[in-house]
Amino acid sequence: MASYLETATEIAREAGSLLSGHFERRVAFELKGEWDLVTEADRASEALIVERLRNHFPTHSIVAEEGGGCQGSSEYTWYVDPLDGTTNFAHSFPVYNVTLGLERAGQMIAGVIYDPTRNEMFAAERGAGAYLNHRRIHVSQAKRLEDSLIATGFPSKKRHHNINIHFYYQLAMVTHGVRRAGAAAIDLAYVACGRLDAFWEFQLNPWDMAAGLLLVEEAGGRCSDMLGAPATLRGPHLLADNGAIHEEILEMFRGVFAGEYRHTLVELPR
Repeated sequence: MASYLETATEIAREAGSLLSGHFERRVAFELKGEWDLVTEADRASEALIVERLRNHFPTHSIVAEEGGGCQGSSEYTWYVDPLDGTTNFAHSFPVYNVTLGLERAGQMIAGVIYDPTRNEMFAAERGAGAYLNHRRIHVSQAKRLEDSLIATGFPSKKRHHNINIHFYYQLAMVTHGVRRAGAAAIDLAYVACGRLDAFWEFQLNPWDMAAGLLLVEEAGGRCSDMLGAPATLRGPHLLADNGAIHEEILEMFRGVFAGEYRHTLVELPR
């Protein structure tokens, strides 16, 4: 397994260097579908990663965000996001990353998240812990939601139609704050290393969270969906946290799903 992680680390670092060059030039973006952004940097990074993975592991399947993956003949599958945080990247907002996660027979066994802007390599393998630049990391020690800093994400457009705004408001009222950095893999890495106490989001893709789920678990955290069921790569929503505040968050989430709000939105004075 070590060879898988070492290879993923090397590939992520190479792809991150490629992205940094594009970032400095501030590349143009286009739309894929109705509102998702994509850039030439996404495509170039994915092409590099897929080529490297196919050279090293020709029988492995690859699922990649921009569609450049391939079907293999083994039980191994790589989930690749060549540029997580494309909207940030396109606007020169320096929060983006490269992430690769390896699944074997339905279980995540290795993953990396590389942030080239800070030269931070988050890496984990099943049963061997989670690391940041080769130093062991652990989730935070926060015991109460009211003492926590947490994060979430929203779609690039039509945020006002997204149910998550209800969850955002309730949690913003009881925590130290809710951050929305625009890169789910980074958020999960930050939960793993204790910079954030929790992260939740709706409708993530498998490549957004494959490596991050393993990082959080190997760092001592807990992952589930927002109702407490086991987290899956194709689930409708995700909650990842330090474990100590998991049940408290789930209790609040159950109330919001049921339309029972602890905090009502204050009307603006007219």
